[in-house]
Amino acid sequence: MDLPASLLHPARPPLTPVLRALRLCLHLLMAGLLALAAVRADSAAGTVLALVTGAVYAAGSYLPSVRESQRAAALWLGALGISWLAMLYLTPEALWVAFPLYFLQLHLLPVRWSLPAVTLTAVAAILSYVGHGAALNPGVFIGPLLGAAVAVATVLGYQALYRESERRRRLIEELIATRAELAAAERHAGTLAERERLAREIHDTLAQGLSSIQLLLRAAERALPPGSPAAGHIDRARQAAQDNLAEARRFVRALSPPDLEHGSLAAALERLCEPGVGDYGPGAGPYGPGAGPRVRFSVSGTPVELPTPYEVALLRIAQSALANTARHAAASRAEITLSFMDASVTLDVVDDGAGFEPGSVRPSSDGGFGLPAMRSRAESLGGTFTVESAPGQGTAVAVSLPLPAGV
Repeated sequence: MDLPASLLHPARPPLTPVLRALRLCLHLLMAGLLALAAVRADSAAGTVLALVTGAVYAAGSYLPSVRESQRAAALWLGALGISWLAMLYLTPEALWVAFPLYFLQLHLLPVRWSLPAVTLTAVAAILSYVGHGAALNPGVFIGPLLGAAVAVATVLGYQALYRESERRRRLIEELIATRAELAAAERHAGTLAERERLAREIHDTLAQGLSSIQLLLRAAERALPPGSPAAGHIDRARQAAQDNLAEARRFVRALSPPDLEHGSLAAALERLCEPGVGDYGPGAGPYGPGAGPRVRFSVSGTPVELPTPYEVALLRIAQSALANTARHAAASRAEITLSFMDASVTLDVVDDGAGFEPGSVRPSSDGGFGLPAMRSRAESLGGTFTVESAPGQGTAVAVSLPLPAGV
């Protein structure tokens, strides 16, 4: 059953105002038709059966097992149907109870059972009407069949509308979540861009100005005559300028990894290839002290100056890939290639190690970056991250980042 709540069951959430109104109408319709059948029954037995049918209906409306189990609901519908058939045998007025039964069967049973049940109920109503000696006319057949058709169209149409509304609801939730992620990514990118801008401004203005002040104070100190009372003040001013210059430079350096402080990204990657440098150095993995894969670095294309977030991401990915190579691959050689193209920059880390099945990788438990973290770094900058590997065939990690406008 595709509906989250039956018209019959008050305790099955969620019930919208429309469903509450339909459920109440169904209860009132069943009560009214049973009362009509009880009043117009030809015998006391018919009246008693109408009351029994009403009691069975009321019990099923509030029993928790009927609300929670499809099997219990089917058994309850069976008991209700048997009671109705007995009443139908005694009085033709029970014919009209078939209409709310259609809705109950369509709501509580799967489609493969509910449609045959509705058909049998309509046939039983027609046969009962004929069996009680009523004159044959088109209305005898059209009434029950038309009621069954209306019930089927109503319920199946509601189910289709519900599925469509659920699909739209999920789509809206996904759009809201995506919008929130995009907003967070934009805030993060804006923060990084602002930090980079501030660092550049501090380096080009404040740091340079403090450096100039320090040089001027040093020149003034040399120009003072020996024993001048101003010498101490100049010396303290020069020391204050020097301290603030160091603070400014520490602030600028805080935006970049230490490996990028004293050179370009290519120089930092080249230093990774030196023996004993980085997380993958001596003692890592199966190599033992002083051993490790031979790593070679190469640059392709014309190097351009990259934004700080790009350099940080590429350096960290290279470090993590080499750490994985040393710890898990048992490789003898590895190669790092940094390629500058017209619209993108790519980093490839290839080894001749043991390889693995990329689909079987689980998150690292030793605090390392891991493949998911490398992929996240690349995708946060709008890039792509791919891993190609197979047991015994080595591993190739590739990341490609689109160059921002103006680079």
